[in-house]
Parts: sequence; C-alpha cells; structure tokens
Amino acid sequence: MIAYINGILAHKDPTFAIIEANGIGYELHTSLYTSSVLPALNEKVKLYTYQHIREDIQALYGFADTDEKQLFMDLIGVSGIGPNTALVMLSTLPPAEMRSAILMENVKAIQAIKGIGAKSAQRVILELRDKMKKAGITAQATPNYRLAANPVRDEALAALTTLGIPKPVAEKSIDTILKREGDGISVEDLIRMALR
Repeated sequence: MIAYINGILAHKDPTFAIIEANGIGYELHTSLYTSSVLPALNEKVKLYTYQHIREDIQALYGFADTDEKQLFMDLIGVSGIGPNTALVMLSTLPPAEMRSAILMENVKAIQAIKGIGAKSAQRVILELRDKMKKAGITAQATPNYRLAANPVRDEALAALTTLGIPKPVAEKSIDTILKREGDGISVEDLIRMALR
C-alpha cells in the first residue's frame, strides 16, 4: 500500500495531478478541494494516497491532508459509494462541510451532489453519523447557503479554481456575492462578479 507520495508537481488539472518522485510520474485523481491547495508546477508537494485495485483498473487517489483521506475512506465504506463517487462528493462539499451535512442529517445537501440519490444520501447519513459522533466530530457552524449545496455556487467555484484562483479566495468572493445578490444569480454573472 502506498501511504503518500512526496515529490515535484509535474502537472495539475482540477481532477488529477501528476507527481514526479524518483523519476516516476504518479497520476493521482484529486478532488477540487485538493486541487485548489496544490502548489505551483515544479514545486514540492506531498499527497496522501489511496490505491484502488480491481481486476479492470488500478487507480491512485490523492488527498491534501489525512483528514480528507479519512473522510474518503469513510465514504467508500458506505454501501453503493465507490471511489469516483466519493471524490465527486468531496469536490462538491469540502470535508468540513460534508461532515456537517452528515451530522446535521442534511439529506438535501448530500442529495444535491451529482450521482447521489435520496436513498444513497440517507444511507451515507445513517452509516456515518454515529461513527463520526463516536469519534468526537461535531458539526461546524457552516452558513446555510453553503450547506444547501447550491449548484450555481459549486459550478462557479469549480470554474474559478480552474482559472487558477485559490479556493479560499474564490469561496469568500462567491459567498459575499451570494449574500448580496441572492440565489437567483446565474453562474456566468456570479463568475463575472467574482473576477472583478
């Protein structure tokens, strides 16, 4: 099992990164959360990994920190949630927000994630809520407009991070605009305003 890869960031996209370590380029699938915190190309980087092996595929998944990796492991432990679905979940809601949604039993926020239906969202909550409570994890006071899994917000955030804007900066700008303009704003207008 590969626990982490420490090397030079050779390539990055919103959904994957290539890290060169000892002359070998490792391609790692990443969430938007991890992608947004990666350094510039040709800089040192360390990603914690999960290696998924099936008869028809071998894939490496990379995480910025052990917290995100642990949540990923918890999610793939839920019946019906595979690695790619878990990665989409972590791309839609960062780890702290995902945990809050689970602990607050916010089915709507989890169900709003692409590929997650009502039954899957309920199963995630049912299987992980008590496990998180036993581990001493508490719901963070996250603003409701973020936990509502606003698809316009998510799409604008993905576009801004793809354009190279650091995720925390993009989130702050988007959330300020959403507070001021309300949920009726289009993705294009939201992106345009955030780029000002």
